[in-house]
Amino acid sequence: MVDPDVLERIAARRAELDKLEEQLAKQLDQVRAERDQLAVAERMLVRMAEQLAVETAAAVPPTAQVAGRAVLLVPHRGPGVAEDALPPEYQRILAIVRGGGAAVSTKQVGEVLGLEVAVRGKLEPLRGKLSKLAGRGWLRKLPDGRFTSRL
Repeated sequence: MVDPDVLERIAARRAELDKLEEQLAKQLDQVRAERDQLAVAERMLVRMAEQLAVETAAAVPPTAQVAGRAVLLVPHRGPGVAEDALPPEYQRILAIVRGGGAAVSTKQVGEVLGLEVAVRGKLEPLRGKLSKLAGRGWLRKLPDGRFTSRL
């Protein structure tokens, strides 16, 4: 005959193990759910990183090779083309023209930029940049040669 105390201990141990199994099953479900969430988060991060890389590549001003040197191109102004698509030097020129209030001359912009305005040759590259900005729709060039903002 089997000792009733031994049967009671076996039953108690079985109850403990059943309880432990239930806790472990809950914990396993939680681990699986969290792992699934991490997989979704990882996929989203990869997609966002790819999208950001595409957007960043599109935001970088395109370059061209001229005489073996990389030259930044000034994009045409249009929907979806922000001012930050311009090279920093062109952004500064645009800000100076806008800050001038009225139409400004190449000489006035050159003075703000700290160029030697008494030497005509120092202003010609700036005049070219202003004309390029006007030609691409960022500025307006008046018949007298001065420039105003399009905004």
